[in-house]
Amino acid sequence: MALPREHAPLAERVEELLAAGGPLPIVAAGQPVLRRGAEPYDGQLGPALLARFVEALRVTMRAAPGVGLAAPQVGVPLRIAVVEDPAPVPEEVAVARARVPQPFRVLVNPVYEPAGAARAAFFEGCLSVPGWQAVVARHTEVRLRGQDEHGRALNEVVAGWPARIVQHETDHLDGTLYLDRAELRSLSANEAVAALWSQPTPRAAAAALGFDLP
Repeated sequence: MALPREHAPLAERVEELLAAGGPLPIVAAGQPVLRRGAEPYDGQLGPALLARFVEALRVTMRAAPGVGLAAPQVGVPLRIAVVEDPAPVPEEVAVARARVPQPFRVLVNPVYEPAGAARAAFFEGCLSVPGWQAVVARHTEVRLRGQDEHGRALNEVVAGWPARIVQHETDHLDGTLYLDRAELRSLSANEAVAALWSQPTPRAAAAALGFDLP
């Protein structure tokens, strides 16, 4: 996989990525960019280039498809992520997981902190770890702070599945993969999840595979 030159200025590296057009190549686990804290965004790309980069992230996320994508996942170590979730799941799944549609949005320099003590565990996957899923216990509500792509401040409480997405994508910006937080006994190939663990909650998987839920 051709990645932007590691030591080139960030704007130049992003221009190289965008030059090919279409969805950007997604970096797979094992690449150092996924294990380093990303650099805070402070105008390194300029407004026009930032807009083009955000659009490329949107195209790439939708093509994958996924519900979130962080800049390090395309080899760019900046604290920028995009999220969007049409929530195309059965009602019983949506209710159990508190999954509601989320419009496209951009998170710049996001950070989160728990908003309460409640946690919930569900199977999770990652575009940078293709083919696998594992159960991750996460905060059910978090306070999200940061900015949008226009520099407007974000300060809100996010709950349910949207909170899971925010945590997953913000973790990427800190060099953390979902597997770092996962119950590894739950690690399952996508085919196994579809065949065995498609229930709204992972209770059956926990009993069969031998791991605890919060």
